[in-house]
Amino acid sequence: MDEDALELNRQDLLEAQGLVVLITGANSGIGFATAQQLVERGATVWVAARDLAKGDAAAQGLGHGARAVRLDVTDPESIGEAVAQVGRLDVLINNAGVNPGGEDVAGTSLDQLRRTYETNVFGLVAVTQAFLPALQRSAHPRIVNISSGTGSLTWSSSANPQFDWERARGGGLAYRSSKAAVNAVTVLSAQALGVRFKVNALAPGLRATNLVPGLSAGGDPAEAATGAVRLALLPDDAPSGALWSWDGTRAPW
Repeated sequence: MDEDALELNRQDLLEAQGLVVLITGANSGIGFATAQQLVERGATVWVAARDLAKGDAAAQGLGHGARAVRLDVTDPESIGEAVAQVGRLDVLINNAGVNPGGEDVAGTSLDQLRRTYETNVFGLVAVTQAFLPALQRSAHPRIVNISSGTGSLTWSSSANPQFDWERARGGGLAYRSSKAAVNAVTVLSAQALGVRFKVNALAPGLRATNLVPGLSAGGDPAEAATGAVRLALLPDDAPSGALWSWDGTRAPW
């Protein structure tokens, strides 16, 4: 397999039928779109949400194959209860994320930094650790961490035609550095868990979601979800420990 690119429509992806998937923050945005595509492929998808009512509504909208579970990635008790409720698991998609704001190093408060890392990094690791025993029992364990191209240190420190880096230079300290940390967690987790696991990160591109308050433009979350689905269903000979753009091309760290 060419590790520099993944075909969008590979014919040797795993069959979703029979797989059990959990997606954090799945009641809206990219998480919901990913759940929808996996349900359509025949997977059983746990729609994890901090607000169970919202999770229930999303699961009902998705129809047969979707189930709701309350899961706040910052609450250890909530995580433990979700592990007990879900039981068997084949694929974990760490999608939940926040962006409390802040600008550059001078304009970002420590509270904004802490709140961002609590969900985007510490919560992601806590959920992964809690579900590892279930994933280790799977024949095809997969972990997909939803990251961001803005967390790529290579792209942040060099000109890239996909982004207006000059305008954003030095900005978004809390969110962007948290996603750089997610990238590090991804590669180190892939190394530690071995070849049977496929652990990858996705740069979904700018999407019209509620992550960025006031965002008036952005691509369709469903387009980014195709990348998440592809990484969730990678075959056993696929690469692990990489950052992938939503379009299937490998992104730099």
